[in-house]
Amino acid sequence: LQIYHRHVFVKNNGLQHFSSYVLSSAEHNSSVSLTPSKSLLTSTEISRLARAFVSWGVRKVRLTGGEPLLRADLLDIVAGLNELRSQGLQSIGITTNGILLQRQARALRQAGLDALNVSCDTLVPGKFELVTRRRGWDRVWSGVRHALDSGFPIVKINCVAMRGFNDDELVDFVRLTLDHAYDVRFIEYMPFDGNRWSTRKMLPYAEMLDRIRVEFPNIERLPDEPNHVSKAWKVPGARGRVGFISSMTQHFCAVCNRVRVTADGNFKVCLHGGSEVSLRDAIRSGATDDELKQIVSDSLQRKKAQHAGMETLSKLKNRPMILIGG
Repeated sequence: LQIYHRHVFVKNNGLQHFSSYVLSSAEHNSSVSLTPSKSLLTSTEISRLARAFVSWGVRKVRLTGGEPLLRADLLDIVAGLNELRSQGLQSIGITTNGILLQRQARALRQAGLDALNVSCDTLVPGKFELVTRRRGWDRVWSGVRHALDSGFPIVKINCVAMRGFNDDELVDFVRLTLDHAYDVRFIEYMPFDGNRWSTRKMLPYAEMLDRIRVEFPNIERLPDEPNHVSKAWKVPGARGRVGFISSMTQHFCAVCNRVRVTADGNFKVCLHGGSEVSLRDAIRSGATDDELKQIVSDSLQRKKAQHAGMETLSKLKNRPMILIGG
């Protein structure tokens, strides 16, 4: 689960060795161990947590990675979440690497999914293979096009910008928004366990925008939506838009209302925080919904006003991003 205090992301793990494309480096650390199946939340536990969070005021749920499309019961989970709309749930989303999207997009849309994020850091197939260590770039983009054809009004494309890897593709990504209903979101490179983070690779929001303005000097700032973490821009006349997630250089901690429940059931109040508490263990020990609510409330009370700076974060212990969910 991932939750914004008003939104929930349910984190599903299919197979964690299946490369997620919100990768922080072309030098992806492939040593991430698989979580034993018995340690993962079951569909029943996911359903219970989602139902509880919706009853506490959550209005948005997103299923994230690992890679959620590998989960055999994903359609049932989405259909179950769709039933919570009568209780106040407003949006059901997913973040995927897109490899299996063409096969499942239509069924997911019919089951109630209404928001789609696809993680892809490059428009160059050769770079894609370098990062992911497998082919599949064409399948990702076939899946994106199929999703639009299946009724998704817009597809968000998540791109981690990295100096020396894909910083020469920024303008090409923006061009995608001219004729397609894409919301391309450039994400500042962030430190996590195993991604060999360095300040040299980090491309700041301001620099990204300056580079894009060389080609699109008339790109316009759009109003921020409440609690959204992406700074939205649009080329006049374009069908889609561009966003920047500036976690490192212009943090948005004051308006961020997102929290997460990992695939193994740990509750995280901050993406960059190492502090976690197990809701899975509480459920399996017989906790009531009121007791779960108290655990969540206590965790939120301990949340810091903002996360640490880049250099400090790079030295702190935290999960690899693939084990947290984007």
